[in-house]
Amino acid sequence: MQSPENTRNPEVNQAETAVAKDEIKIPGISSDATIQTEEKIDSQASLEHLLKEAEVKAAEHHDAWIRAKAETENIRKRAQADVANAHKYAIESFSSELITVIDSLEAALAVENASVENFKNGMELTQKQLINVFDKFSIKVIDPKGEKFDPHQHQAICTVDSELAPNTVVQVMQKGYKLHERIIRPALVSVSKAQNT
Repeated sequence: MQSPENTRNPEVNQAETAVAKDEIKIPGISSDATIQTEEKIDSQASLEHLLKEAEVKAAEHHDAWIRAKAETENIRKRAQADVANAHKYAIESFSSELITVIDSLEAALAVENASVENFKNGMELTQKQLINVFDKFSIKVIDPKGEKFDPHQHQAICTVDSELAPNTVVQVMQKGYKLHERIIRPALVSVSKAQNT
C-alpha cells in the first residue's frame, strides 16, 4: 500500500517545492518575463525617487526665487526712498549757509540810530558773506559788460547805437547766475547794433 504522500500527483509536489523556493512558474510565461517585470519595478522605483528629488529641488529653487524677488523689491523701494529724500533735502547744506546771511541782515536791522555809513558797511559785509556762500556752492555771477552777446547766457532787452562792435553787450540791467554750467538766470542786457554805413 502506498503512503498518501506517494499517491499525490507529481506536478503538485513540484508546485509545492517551487512555492517553497519562490519559483512559481506560470504556464505560458518564461523566466525572462519574470526578470523583465522585476527590472520594470526597479526602474519605476528609481524614477519615483528621481521625481521626488526633482520636486524637492524645484521647491528649493522656487523658494530661492521668491526670496530674491522680495529682496529686489525691497532694494527698489529703498532706492526710491533715497531718491525722494535726496530731492527733498538736496539744498539742506545750502540752506544752512544762507541762515548765517539772514542772521547778519537781522543783526544789521536790529541796530537803532545807525548811520547811513554803518548800514552801508553792514550791507557790504552781508553781500560778501552771500558771495562766499555762492562760491562754496559753485554759483557764478554772469556780468557780461563789454563781452560778445551769447544768447545761451544773456537775454537781450534792446539794441542800442554804440561805438562797440556789433552784438556786444553795452549795459547789464540785471546780472545772471549759473550753477556749475547750468544757467539759473540769464543776464538781462542791452546789445550794440550793427553800424549803418
